[in-house]
Amino acid sequence: MAKTVEKSFEENLVELENIVKELESGNVDLDKAIAKYSDAMQLAKECNDKLNNATEKVNQILKENGELENFEIED
Repeated sequence: MAKTVEKSFEENLVELENIVKELESGNVDLDKAIAKYSDAMQLAKECNDKLNNATEKVNQILKENGELENFEIED
């Protein structure tokens, strides 16, 4: 059996952007649009999970070095 290779955050983000562009074009029939939307939601969840994991790792590294400080991300 082939082993599933997990895609990187960047690969998932590019794929998500491509799906959004395709859906925004309006040239997708309803059934395909629903399937694409479902795929996009899964990709968004995977990206969010990876970002949360990265944030936790950075916070742990900073905590171990005694340099943890709260910060706000500006939009």
